[in-house]
Amino acid sequence: MEFLKERLRPVLVLAAMIWIVEIVNFILGHRLTVWGILPRNLSGLIGIPLAPFIHAGFWHAVSNTIPLIILGALTMTIGSKRFWTVTVGTILLSGALVWLFARGAYHVGASGLVFGYFGALLARAVIERTILSIIVAIVTIILYGGLLWGVLPTRGYISFEGHLFGLIAGIAIVWFDRRFRNPQT
Repeated sequence: MEFLKERLRPVLVLAAMIWIVEIVNFILGHRLTVWGILPRNLSGLIGIPLAPFIHAGFWHAVSNTIPLIILGALTMTIGSKRFWTVTVGTILLSGALVWLFARGAYHVGASGLVFGYFGALLARAVIERTILSIIVAIVTIILYGGLLWGVLPTRGYISFEGHLFGLIAGIAIVWFDRRFRNPQT
């Protein structure tokens, strides 16, 4: 049981941060959304590290928290160091891509990170081809295979760009990690 708690702790800390920010954001009338990513605007750069923790409302936070916990926990199967590499790398790379290429609106929410975890889990199975990575990828597809519809521009108020660039970032981070990681780790 202690092993499970230790594996879940980083993911639960991320989820707690989302909810602390959501409570503050609610109290402030959701004014924190201006700290999200605003593409091609210098003031929008601050949103790259902040946007995953800012949500547009209660249901937005709920819809990101549950898959974040599940996919984050599955991502923890690669170990704490590589989990943080995927987490931080996805936040920064997907945020930078949103800032560079997304439409001109504030982009907030942890869905880019969720899609990054999804992409990283699938990429691990393809790149590493270990029994554990393949089993984790199968579980990921069974639970969240429908996420792939989120990379399509189906609703104007949803940042499909965040979803798409999160997916790309998760795959890229695993690829770069595998390509440049010290063979002894």
